[in-house]
Amino acid sequence: MRDERTGGVDGVGVLIFFALVGAFICARARVPGGAVLFALVALVLFVASPIGQGVPGAVATFFSTLDDAATPVLNNEEAGTSR
Repeated sequence: MRDERTGGVDGVGVLIFFALVGAFICARARVPGGAVLFALVALVLFVASPIGQGVPGAVATFFSTLDDAATPVLNNEEAGTSR
């Protein structure tokens, strides 16, 4: 059921919280596969929520900036001549 005030699904924050708790419990119990799985579920839930919708764009901008800065160094070029 959708919450009309926030535009999101009721309880998605609770699901994210429990996924993070599950990741923590698996990490403490030294079960790395479970910890990674729970962390990925929490990340997917966060990105799917209205608050996290800008995350993919921010990550893409970050990697684009990193690529623009690293390309001249990796190609042994001057800073302004890569493109």
